[in-house]
Amino acid sequence: MSTIAERAAAAAGRTDGAEAVDQTPTPTYSPAPLQDPGIPEPGPDGPEKVPVWVAWSRVMGEVRGINKGDWYGRPGERGSYQFRGVDSALNAFGPACRLHGVLVLPIHVETAYRDVKTSGGKPSRECTATVTYRIIGPTGDSIEVQSAGESMDSADKGTAKALSTSLRSLLFLGGLVPTSDTDPDATNIERGEAPVRTAVEYLDEIAHPQTSAGRLKQIYYELRQSNQLGALVTNETGGEERVGDMVIRLGKERSAGGAE
Repeated sequence: MSTIAERAAAAAGRTDGAEAVDQTPTPTYSPAPLQDPGIPEPGPDGPEKVPVWVAWSRVMGEVRGINKGDWYGRPGERGSYQFRGVDSALNAFGPACRLHGVLVLPIHVETAYRDVKTSGGKPSRECTATVTYRIIGPTGDSIEVQSAGESMDSADKGTAKALSTSLRSLLFLGGLVPTSDTDPDATNIERGEAPVRTAVEYLDEIAHPQTSAGRLKQIYYELRQSNQLGALVTNETGGEERVGDMVIRLGKERSAGGAE
């Protein structure tokens, strides 16, 4: 009788042993079971119609503290640590926001990406996300706030992780939620030396019409950090131009055209 792995290999057109399987153990993540925060549901008349800042302060009054109850790895193992995850934030703030008629909606997202490596040399992708949220109160008035998130991922979940981190930061920091642990949150990936992109490797992203003016500013900063602003490249019209001048020119054109 064949095993599941053997049947999967056969379905993929491989024979057993034709492709090496990565046996590197991956750290375990042991989330704590979510606890009922004890926040009641809104009554039949709905939330009291108060201004958004009053409603948000009442949400803050419901969420008085969230401890670091989630574990990365197993307690006592080397490299394990406790943290407050996005699920813990949503578990507390979701009922509190429903009780007081508050909506927290993302209305604008700006992301940036770059190739990096872990300390073990594994290629990875870094995503930074700046998100503008609109906090809407029970009367329809609102306030807008920004929060940033960052992640590293070797697959396709980097953006989702960065957005989750951004939301977690908004709720914990915007809600002034304390924890009994005074240590800062740790990260589960140690950053290695990032590969330096050459000016030519930036060209496709610089010339792409969907690259925002904000991202072009970041590219200019990255090129300046690697002393490449004066590098000559072939621009989008086939001419030779310094890459720094090209970034500035296209950034001004896109800003004038309304691109953010």
